[in-house]
Amino acid sequence: MGKASRTKQDVDRRARIAAQREAERRAEQRKRIYLGGGAVLAVVIVVVAFVLVKLNSSPGTAPVASNGPTGTALTAVTKQVTEIPASVTDKVAGGGVNTGIFVAATTTSAISSAASQLGSYFATVNGTALTSNGKPELLFLGGEYCPYCAAERWAMISALSRFGTFTGLATSHSSTSDVYPDTPTYTFTKAKYTSSYLTFTSVEEFSNERIGNSNNSNTAYQTLQTATAAEEALAQAYDPDGAIPFLDLGNKYVEVGNLSPLTPSMLQGKTWAQVAAAMNDPSSSLGKALVGNANYLTAGICKLTNNLPASACTPTIQQLEAQLAV
Repeated sequence: MGKASRTKQDVDRRARIAAQREAERRAEQRKRIYLGGGAVLAVVIVVVAFVLVKLNSSPGTAPVASNGPTGTALTAVTKQVTEIPASVTDKVAGGGVNTGIFVAATTTSAISSAASQLGSYFATVNGTALTSNGKPELLFLGGEYCPYCAAERWAMISALSRFGTFTGLATSHSSTSDVYPDTPTYTFTKAKYTSSYLTFTSVEEFSNERIGNSNNSNTAYQTLQTATAAEEALAQAYDPDGAIPFLDLGNKYVEVGNLSPLTPSMLQGKTWAQVAAAMNDPSSSLGKALVGNANYLTAGICKLTNNLPASACTPTIQQLEAQLAV
């Protein structure tokens, strides 16, 4: 896909994320000052906010965005996402993913070209093997506010669950004041992942709430987790525009953004149960987009694990492996 066919959506996303990261850095500096001498100001802000909420509340006021199901409902939805039958994933296969965004990017100039020409891409890279605990490592950098991360997590959970087990997954949503507001998703903030085949490291850098719970788009999001210097170096090397979601699969492949046709707009207005159901329906356009994205992630991981386990690295997945750039 050439520069002429790059979508405005991708351009806006990269610009927005870069601006947000810069705003977040400035906010951290301001926060240190506020902590030193802003106690009184904080009290005033809380009081004013309370008064404004009371003044603007009415029976027709929209409810606060839901964080999604809990308890048995959460268990049921998560089971659907993590236990999609191979008969479904194999039927979806590539899911119509645009293979034009699969590129070889083994040089700095090739990576810069992918970032500027494609926006979202799945690149074969040539870095030192990324491992942890003696196993290939999959690194994810994202943020709860990010609608593109929101869409990607559904695919990630499906793919990773073929190689191991999640515990502590909780549902969440993207920012209510960003593009594609309130996109239903999960968060990895408190989740744990165990696998005999790979290590999964996630960094949810920012929450879906702005500092001071403000809906002002000029305020930064609250910091949740901080990437290490080594993790940031990988992101800067393979994702020069600083876009998220960013996934590094063992330093053999990186995925930046969503694999088209997947887009957060496809999840707008959907409940978590509806998204999970779509992922188990190979005739659903949303299901095909999510599972197709998950299948290519699975293919990349299977290349790292020498096609183990066989339950994940099916003949259909191995056919997708052959489509990854070399």
